[in-house]
Amino acid sequence: MELPVIQPGRPGTHDHQPLVFGKIGIVGLGLIGGSIALAAREIWPSSLVIGVDNKDVLETAMRLHAIDVAADDLIVLAEADVVILAAPARQNIALLGELDENVHQSAIVTDTGSTKRAIVEAARGLPPRFTFVGGHPLGGAAKGGLEHARPDLFKGRPWLLTPSGEASGRAVEQLSAFARALGAEPQIVDPAAHDRLLAFLSHLPQLTASALMQVVGEAVGERGLALAGRGLVDTTRLASSPADIWRDVAATNVDELGPALDALIAVLEELRADLRDGDRLSDLFGSAARWRDTLKT
Repeated sequence: MELPVIQPGRPGTHDHQPLVFGKIGIVGLGLIGGSIALAAREIWPSSLVIGVDNKDVLETAMRLHAIDVAADDLIVLAEADVVILAAPARQNIALLGELDENVHQSAIVTDTGSTKRAIVEAARGLPPRFTFVGGHPLGGAAKGGLEHARPDLFKGRPWLLTPSGEASGRAVEQLSAFARALGAEPQIVDPAAHDRLLAFLSHLPQLTASALMQVVGEAVGERGLALAGRGLVDTTRLASSPADIWRDVAATNVDELGPALDALIAVLEELRADLRDGDRLSDLFGSAARWRDTLKT
């Protein structure tokens, strides 16, 4: 194992917020993990932000001053106070099994994944010195990756926490304080309710946008797309999202995402059958406009 790379010291000795965790370990420095790292270094200059990822990502993270310590091995998390798993969902679940041999002290463990039931269940097998609280910061962007990370990504956005029965109230309080300091609004949600809600609020829109973009692109090609207006651009913004994250989301929320897709397909089939008369189209547009007006933008 190579020794971790340590970022040169940064100026300033006073934290901008009360210190929640002295040593913050983040596994996976993509959009979410990278944004957490950037925000933590900005808010708590005296904390130590430890990043674990592959070497190319770590080089970028050090260049952006997103982390203090960089390593591609989990052993660097040996004395972390909190471990934030910010990789794709199934990778986060696999990482749980490696914490015992690498993290040597009591620590809070959380994640940032878009599905919760599978990882909450897997976390039941952690040794008792770890306290797991599922987490899902609802800050995002059209494009993933560390290059799109920013410290204000979570400001004004919900940060969902899904504690299981074994999770202590103290861990939830600390993670809530951590999220709040990053500008987010922590909320407690049951893991099953989380996955049901997010199937409609996030997972279905993502698959729909990507499918729509593929259908339109294949039909009209590059020359046709050159004629597109803002409507198509705005509607398909999510189609730039990375596939690896969404493969894991789909695989860990099949039973909720499947019915969500079925509901959308049923409405599309109704529209297809009513193109000449337009009665269903009129009803749908009216209902959709009313729901759209209630969205928080």
